[in-house]
Amino acid sequence: MSGTARADKGRGRLGSRLSGLAVALGCVLFLGGFVWGAIVYQPYTVPTNSMSPTIAAGDRVLAQRVHGADVKRGDVVVFRQTTWGNMPLVKRVVAVGGDTVGCCTDGKLTVNGKQIDETYLAKGEPAEFKTIPTITVPKDRLFVLGDERSGSLDSSAHLTEAFNGTVPRNAVDARVDAVVWPMHGMLARPTGFEALGPLSSPGPLRLILGVIVAGAVLVLGGAAYGPIAGLARRGSGTAVRTEPARAR
Repeated sequence: MSGTARADKGRGRLGSRLSGLAVALGCVLFLGGFVWGAIVYQPYTVPTNSMSPTIAAGDRVLAQRVHGADVKRGDVVVFRQTTWGNMPLVKRVVAVGGDTVGCCTDGKLTVNGKQIDETYLAKGEPAEFKTIPTITVPKDRLFVLGDERSGSLDSSAHLTEAFNGTVPRNAVDARVDAVVWPMHGMLARPTGFEALGPLSSPGPLRLILGVIVAGAVLVLGGAAYGPIAGLARRGSGTAVRTEPARAR
């Protein structure tokens, strides 16, 4: 066997090993990404339009499992409130414990005396269709509103209940990060609350998707190496060469 043939064979073995490693690593990343996502995120289907136009009825969302203590103003959360039916509800947190909230000064929601620019409301929609008296949110509780204010059964509809219609932080199960069906993507950051304090950071959804995509690319690339290398060798006419016999 000539040196060229041995070199080609050596490169072929090395390529096969590398392609096998790529497939193995790709499988780990691909499956690991899905497992990571299942641990961190919970899917929900929103049944009503109370959060439109941000989230419409029938939309499928991914919500990051978080502790209620981590919830901040502007977050869209999934929670359960016994007196509201004890079912998963999706609303936006507009005030937290210690805040004073009211509506509507010059047609805008006010929190701690500051008017909030609610860019997530439908264009031309008022901040509220009814008057919300200025109240102070009790400690460890949240004041929540739907983005569609005309028909949302939220804190404003339960003001006569104990704690002025607020919900306890420990009732929160998750924080919505993205609308995945239809694919509207990540929720926009509620910048109107920035003057009152830091906003929540997005969860690791983009990183998880990146891991899954990288894994898929490695698996497909590694699996395709063999057929592509074979075609390349045949195309170049590489073959095992033998020395011609010499007359003695």
